[in-house]
Amino acid sequence: MKLLWTIALFAPAVFAADQTLGAPLTVKEAMPLAGLMANPAPYVGKTIQVKGKVTEVCEMAGCWMNLTDNDGHLLRIKVEDGVIVFPKDSIGKSAVAEGKLEKHDMTREQLVEQAKEEATEAGRKFDASKIKSGKTVYQIAGTGAIILDQ
Repeated sequence: MKLLWTIALFAPAVFAADQTLGAPLTVKEAMPLAGLMANPAPYVGKTIQVKGKVTEVCEMAGCWMNLTDNDGHLLRIKVEDGVIVFPKDSIGKSAVAEGKLEKHDMTREQLVEQAKEEATEAGRKFDASKIKSGKTVYQIAGTGAIILDQ
């Protein structure tokens, strides 16, 4: 009987596995988000790999996920709808993602439209007055990711 309890206790850990999405990762090592966000310009258009905690996933199609680090740096991993579907249950887990870094100079109107769409998808309120001006946004055009099962 003791053996059965031991098996029941440890079985989930034995069968738990990382979830690989999209193309296999090719970059040898993940770049810290803090370093990337401190100086992103040299990496624009290049394939990079980052690791962070998943804070949010697209509610409608799973076409993007946001990663953060312990210092609060945030980076979106975006894919074309259906190419990769980031699972909603990955929120709170660590993930490694790879793709080309993109730079988007967005107007206030573009930011408002994007935030309004995301709020609608997530079923939360939206206040356009909180967005005061445009800004430069960096994101990764994702090609592959691994959701780590901790």
